[in-house]
Amino acid sequence: MSYELTPRTEAGVKFVAAAESVVEPLRARADEADRAGTMNRQNFTDMLAVGVTTAFLPEALGGFGLTSIHDWMAGMTRLGRGDGSAAITMNMHLAVSRGLVIGYQRALASGNKPVASGIEAQLRQIASGEMYICATATEPGTDNLHPFTEATRTDDGWEINGLKIFVTGSPIATHLAMNLRMPGAADDGGDLIGSVMLPLDTPGIEPQDDWDAMGMRASGSQAVKFNNVKVPAPMVRPMGPWGVWSTAVLMNRNVANMPLLGVFLGIAEHAHELALTAASKQAKKGKPRNADRPGIQHTMGEMEIALATAQAMLAQTGRYADEFMATHQGDALTLEAGHELLKNHQSMKWVVNRNAIAIVDQAMSVAGGGAFMAGHPLSRLYRDVRAGPFMQPYSPTEAREYIGKIALGIYPED
Repeated sequence: MSYELTPRTEAGVKFVAAAESVVEPLRARADEADRAGTMNRQNFTDMLAVGVTTAFLPEALGGFGLTSIHDWMAGMTRLGRGDGSAAITMNMHLAVSRGLVIGYQRALASGNKPVASGIEAQLRQIASGEMYICATATEPGTDNLHPFTEATRTDDGWEINGLKIFVTGSPIATHLAMNLRMPGAADDGGDLIGSVMLPLDTPGIEPQDDWDAMGMRASGSQAVKFNNVKVPAPMVRPMGPWGVWSTAVLMNRNVANMPLLGVFLGIAEHAHELALTAASKQAKKGKPRNADRPGIQHTMGEMEIALATAQAMLAQTGRYADEFMATHQGDALTLEAGHELLKNHQSMKWVVNRNAIAIVDQAMSVAGGGAFMAGHPLSRLYRDVRAGPFMQPYSPTEAREYIGKIALGIYPED
């Protein structure tokens, strides 16, 4: 694949190689997990063993020291070629672990030894496999800026109540990271958006075991209720005003969700591979190969163009994100700059999602009616790739308005 994403850093080379090493085992288990609608724990044991799970950890703590968003995306394309469900679950864990590493490095740089020591203990748990993190920012009937799950003040901390959906990876995770509303917590008495990471065995956390979707069936994306969950005060951290974009929330949505597009590209790459194999099969005696039919040739040509377009767009956005992260730090990070990054992210999302869906659809046409059967891998890829547009932000019905506003210099506050 001439436009295939290739790593640009030493740590990225290690991460991509680790991801490639588990593609075949992930594929081998994908059908059974999909049919059962359950996560396969061995997938995550394998990813831990080769270093995928610990990619962002410093080398001194057992990781690769990954920092590049581009290379993170490249690795996710490989995992997507294996099993989309396992890949999106791993992306959630990587996004949170990356944030922990940044907090650790900042604590060390500022000389805050107690905070650095606490985070280091968590990173060591990730390295040993004792900590695996799921994440969610999704609730029914609202969006990422307006979470209804609430953390209310108590005498000795916080009490959390609410409901989260699409809690990907939660059946096997040890910890959950999420956003929530902090009523009256602002200095002016207004509400804040906060974040929290807490053990999933905390009393009052109630997994609903209700994940039964068309695709991504082995991702464990069940709902989770929070019923008077009590946590210590330091565990809930403010991010910005509730219902309003802040640089913290903008960057969280950008960095956590951007590499997810690599998964859907990887699904399309796998479908493309299956189409090539199907077209090139030896035909029955006296019949031309599919590859010799003009209609198949035209379809494969369209797939090549769509795949190259998606790969190039993902790679360019990854490079742009790396440059952005290098130059927009501290006071240099403004809301306007964050929106420009999100605009480019959303443009890439639009192109990758649409092309990935088209590629899998065309691959089914090339493979023929057998691809419609439940046991054919393209049947699963077709259902899995369709999940891409639902990933926030933004949905296809919202994205063009947002992209157009930013292009016109209209930066939304909410």
